[in-house]
Amino acid sequence: MKVLIIEILFVLIYSSLSPAKTSGTKIKDPQFDSLITTGIKQIYNIKFKDAERTFSIVMKKYPHHPAGRFFKAMIIWWKIMLDTENEEYDDLFVDKLDSVIAMCDSILEKDPDNVDALFFKGGSLGFRGRLYSLRKKWFDAALDGKEALPLVHKVYEIDPQNEEVKLGFGIYNYYAEAIPEKYPFIKPVMIFFPGGNKKLGIQQLKETAQKSKYASIEAKFFLLTLNYQFEENFKEAFKYAKELTKEFPDNPTFEKYLGRIYVKQGDYYKASNVFQDMLIKCNENLPGYNSRIKREASYYIGVKLEMEKKLDSALTMFNQCLKFSKIVDDDTPSGFWISAVWYLGKIYDEKKNIPKAIEYYKSLLDLPEYRDSHDKAEKYLEEHGDG
Repeated sequence: MKVLIIEILFVLIYSSLSPAKTSGTKIKDPQFDSLITTGIKQIYNIKFKDAERTFSIVMKKYPHHPAGRFFKAMIIWWKIMLDTENEEYDDLFVDKLDSVIAMCDSILEKDPDNVDALFFKGGSLGFRGRLYSLRKKWFDAALDGKEALPLVHKVYEIDPQNEEVKLGFGIYNYYAEAIPEKYPFIKPVMIFFPGGNKKLGIQQLKETAQKSKYASIEAKFFLLTLNYQFEENFKEAFKYAKELTKEFPDNPTFEKYLGRIYVKQGDYYKASNVFQDMLIKCNENLPGYNSRIKREASYYIGVKLEMEKKLDSALTMFNQCLKFSKIVDDDTPSGFWISAVWYLGKIYDEKKNIPKAIEYYKSLLDLPEYRDSHDKAEKYLEEHGDG
């Protein structure tokens, strides 16, 4: 929960993505906007090499503008996001952000109200803070947040019509009210921050999604996640998941949410189709389609197969889920691991292989409790004389 709060505060800084403005003037070359828009979409569709080439062109054509450097750092950020447990890219990401901050500081020394320099310095501090919070470096994260927030407010004062800024304010307004509602123990902490307004926050995010040139995708992603996690409005979440997956079919984060929403809606047929597609991409070694995706995809495909009483195929999927769970989870079994073991026991019971079912139910008791897993196992073992 602490991670979530800090990340929300830093996500506010993501509103700093309006590279078309510089201290009241605009870059008149239409290729600038075209390159930035193209590169952003390449990042979201996990086409990192293409995005690298695009932003290299931006840096070459506009060497005194921070946009190219910043978005090259965002390529590294999404590499981190595809596997947050992997710290391989952390130092490189920080180095790239430090380079953007240094460039912005140089611009601000000559022009303190330069909108772009304020934007991209705030954005760089914000994302560096998000990385620090991800790694539980709370003090470093807090320092970056303290420095970044005033920059965003200054940008808004200079350019209150900027649609990009609404992203950050929308995110903050929503979560500043939603988090204390869902987690009351957080309320004492929130007295140090401005109050929120969920209704206003959603409105601001929708306006950003509709009108923003650069932050539209991120606004849709936050509308997806808040409707899924907090509002539990799966119909609304589905709208954004479907749209994002259609536009960015090779982004495993968007595709994963689409599959999960189908599960929430009880449509395991469509969910299985999504996760089957993800398994194919795993086998093709597409970026981000890793062992974590294989674990989840195998599980939900297995659930659908078990419902259809295709028991042998279901066994294959749950064994695969268990295999990847042991790779990904290390010594801390996840819900996927525990649930897969329960399903294996259930399937062997359905196949009338009682000794094998007992074996799995016994092993379930050696794992942490998850959704009454111990009660289910103990009940089965008692009924079959092994309790």
